[in-house]
Amino acid sequence: MKLNVDRHEQETIKNAIDHWHQENLIDDNTARRLHASYEVKGFDWRRLAQYSFWIALSCIVLAFLSLFIDQQVLDLVSRLYQTPNIVISAFCAILATLFYYLGSYNKKRHPEKLFSNESLMVLGVFATATSIGYLGKIIEKENGAYSLLFFVSIVIYTLLALKLHSKTIWAFMLIALGIWFAMETAYHSNWGFKFWGMNYPLRFTLFGAMLTAFALFVQNKVNILRPFHQLSYITGVLYLFISLWLLSIFGNYDDLDKWAEVKQFHILYWGVLSTLVSLAFAWYGLKNKDVIAREFGITFLIINLYTRFFEYLWDNVNRAIFFSLLAMSFWIIGKKAEKIWSGTFLKK
Repeated sequence: MKLNVDRHEQETIKNAIDHWHQENLIDDNTARRLHASYEVKGFDWRRLAQYSFWIALSCIVLAFLSLFIDQQVLDLVSRLYQTPNIVISAFCAILATLFYYLGSYNKKRHPEKLFSNESLMVLGVFATATSIGYLGKIIEKENGAYSLLFFVSIVIYTLLALKLHSKTIWAFMLIALGIWFAMETAYHSNWGFKFWGMNYPLRFTLFGAMLTAFALFVQNKVNILRPFHQLSYITGVLYLFISLWLLSIFGNYDDLDKWAEVKQFHILYWGVLSTLVSLAFAWYGLKNKDVIAREFGITFLIINLYTRFFEYLWDNVNRAIFFSLLAMSFWIIGKKAEKIWSGTFLKK
């Protein structure tokens, strides 16, 4: 039985076999057998399944939103509005339990149906969020109750992710964790934009750094948490770099009017910090063969450099010169990337 690969994988495998053959690591007969052991699949059904389930989930959300456009449905909703919140919360909790059970049951019986199983988990997550939301209506918004409810959802999602071995639920837990952090810090600052002298980008820079450190130095050493290590690592780095990038643009200001009056070079140190962190991640990734650190470091290094490029040159340089410099910089990056891709740059 031949191995089915896509065109990109086929090119990589072919180049690897040819390289081994040229270096005399394998003989002619072995090279021919290896070349004959795989074939390019005609259509990427896995990608179609993935996109189809994404579209299906999106359509479910759109269908739910469309309900509130239809007048008959609005009349029905107005009649159901008298339904106690505790009843709706309990119903959604039962619905969530059903989705989780079906997802877990199908995962055990049909583990190959990855996307359909995870789609059921996503529906369970939505039902859980709705249940907790209506529970919040019962408790009301006093004493930071919403923040507490988000913390409850984090605990629920964490336990479910560990019990059902679902990375999808773990991903939603990490999103809920970020929302909880934002709400908790906002509550303790009387719903202002600053908490302990930090605006949201600076807060989430620290949050992302802590989540990344936890994923790297703690989570990877705990057996039950290890399967979710990479997802936590990627999410933490995303929180960190996006927040750093926003911090390099807006600084630690909590008022857009005050920020608009300040020259960008007055907050250049945030841009320098963002660039240095990107360089550090890129260096760490290259040295330790950490693909995630390398890719994020290089990507956000380029984003930071071009952000500064637009900030300092857009209003101060002739447009023709501006776009010429932009084209030249991308040409240089392209040439260097081409050399690295072909291997000639690394050999030198």
